[in-house]
Amino acid sequence: MKDTNDQIKKQEWAEESIRKKYHKQIFSPFAKACKTYRLIEDGDHIAVCISGGKDSMLMAKLFQEIKRHKKVEFDLTFLVMDPGYNKKNRDLIESNAKDLGIPITVFESTIFDAVDTIDKNPCYLCARMRRGYLYSKAKELGCNKIALGHHYDDVIETTLMAMIYGAQIQTMMPKLHSTNFEGMELIRPLYLVREADICAWRDYNELRFLRCACHFTETCATYGEEDVSVSKRIETKKLIAELKKTNPYVESNIFRSMENVHLDTVIEYKKDGVRHHFLEDY
Repeated sequence: MKDTNDQIKKQEWAEESIRKKYHKQIFSPFAKACKTYRLIEDGDHIAVCISGGKDSMLMAKLFQEIKRHKKVEFDLTFLVMDPGYNKKNRDLIESNAKDLGIPITVFESTIFDAVDTIDKNPCYLCARMRRGYLYSKAKELGCNKIALGHHYDDVIETTLMAMIYGAQIQTMMPKLHSTNFEGMELIRPLYLVREADICAWRDYNELRFLRCACHFTETCATYGEEDVSVSKRIETKKLIAELKKTNPYVESNIFRSMENVHLDTVIEYKKDGVRHHFLEDY
């Protein structure tokens, strides 16, 4: 059993680091994304979805901090779905939540068992199923939004992956209306926060978070920077790092490109599922 005073000190230290040491790198871009993309509005009840990793745990603390400012009236539920974690991983999530002062609501599902028998794209299926369960539970609890912990680096990697591997131009949006759950939205408040800064905050506070806990990678359950598998995202991350050696602006250029689309120079595009060709208005 951890000493209560130690837990209080750990929580206070983590919160102080957000307010001071990492205010500019983490809290400011978090608040900017919330304001720029109108992610938090009066009357919202947001389900902050916590996977147990560094991103979602920090996101939970940032929500607590921005709520403390009382500029917008909204409610929070810190939602943890257990898709079939082993006891060690479940305990780690609960322990971190307690240490950081995050009052989590846990519910269970059997997603890991369901995807165990899938040979092709089990991670994609797992992610889709997770989101469906989270939407459903959040709506049941009276929430109108779910918040996911995707950050700036996820956005630029997704943008580049779409071009290189998907032959399309699209990005990860800061917010989306749910197509299957009426009245629900998905928001990404870490949209402008860099992963390196999240890692720096984690290490500064000497925190250890869940990394990947599915049955395929249980041996790599806790955080680490080593690659657990060769994936398209890891390849893209490495490509961006390589390009950055000769172009220090490559990351911001990729991000800003999706805010600077010139439709007059696009051969074809889709709008609301309908394909349009430049010859229609030529």
